[in-house]
Amino acid sequence: MMTAHPGLRILMISHGYAPRIGGAERQVGALSSRLRAQGLDVQVLTRRLPGTTAYEVLDDVPVYRLPAPGPKITASIIFTLACLKQIGRLKPDLIHAHELISPSTTALLARALYGIPTLVTIHGSGQSSEIYRLRRRTFGKARLKLLCKYMDMFVVISQKIAAELDEENVPAERRIHIPNGVDTAQFNPVPAPVKRSVRVALGLPVDAVIAVYIGRLAPEKNVAQLVEIWPAVHAQVPQSELVIVGGGPLETNLRQQAGAGIRFVGFQQDVQPYLTAADVFVLPSNAEGLSVALLEAMASGLAVVATAVGGTPEVIADGETGCLVPPGDGLALAQALLKVLQDPLLREQLGQNARRRVQSEYALEQVAQRLADLYSHVVKKGK
Repeated sequence: MMTAHPGLRILMISHGYAPRIGGAERQVGALSSRLRAQGLDVQVLTRRLPGTTAYEVLDDVPVYRLPAPGPKITASIIFTLACLKQIGRLKPDLIHAHELISPSTTALLARALYGIPTLVTIHGSGQSSEIYRLRRRTFGKARLKLLCKYMDMFVVISQKIAAELDEENVPAERRIHIPNGVDTAQFNPVPAPVKRSVRVALGLPVDAVIAVYIGRLAPEKNVAQLVEIWPAVHAQVPQSELVIVGGGPLETNLRQQAGAGIRFVGFQQDVQPYLTAADVFVLPSNAEGLSVALLEAMASGLAVVATAVGGTPEVIADGETGCLVPPGDGLALAQALLKVLQDPLLREQLGQNARRRVQSEYALEQVAQRLADLYSHVVKKGK
């Protein structure tokens, strides 16, 4: 194993960051903190949201929040120019952009201006992916072509994303598979008394069998179908409850459509208590990259019911580390949920297997080390 250069200066560029917390943002934050603990000088550039400061240190990570006012195109241009100015001041050894949107364009421009090596992590696949969106934007295809030609390295979190890059003729030697990671010390199974006390603290029924969804309430997540099939599930398992954690454009409609046994708790910056309180994790998405919430649920020892999209089938072996169902198949989703909700022994076995799977290949420490090794390789190659 390579050892990263001591003090190697890494600049992460992310569209969002805490307190704007989604799966990708949580991953960037967790990795940045862990990489700093390994001796790398990691700093973050992100967009400044209302109510946030221009600079702060979060979990030992310096975070620069740069202006991005106005409509989308204007905001993107202003953010990119502000980033380039800040990059000139910080003089990093390498830029790690997240998503093929303004962060990756900024990284590529910095590569041209300052000669700084760049790499990008693509966080989505299928119809939620940056590749899919760029193909359909004005000048998007040209932008995608430039990114694919000049980016030094692409980090792919699933083989599905690797296949999409293959379609764009990105050679295999400029792609590396490094999945998302999860802190298996922070997210872990708890004894029954602890689970009960957390439920009391959250105002959840102590004796229920609780399924939890964590994520954005957006079309690609297909939570509408989960809400639609839940009354039938609840009718057969009356002690069950579905807790939906997250916010998004569909939240109001979903709340109005919700039937018996469904509880919405809105956006939560800290999702861990809800994983601690739950028995089952459900992910009904039509498209995914590699869900961070899924990995956190597996590390927490929960039985998982998820659709076979994106990187999920690479993590979940059906019947062994969780239950996989076809996307958009409400009947299969309901049947899988009933199976795990009605069988406590199955839930326990699936949860134990899921945690072992995450510990072996998706532990945050391992993922951070692989990234550190990649940084060293790319910087050395660029000299």
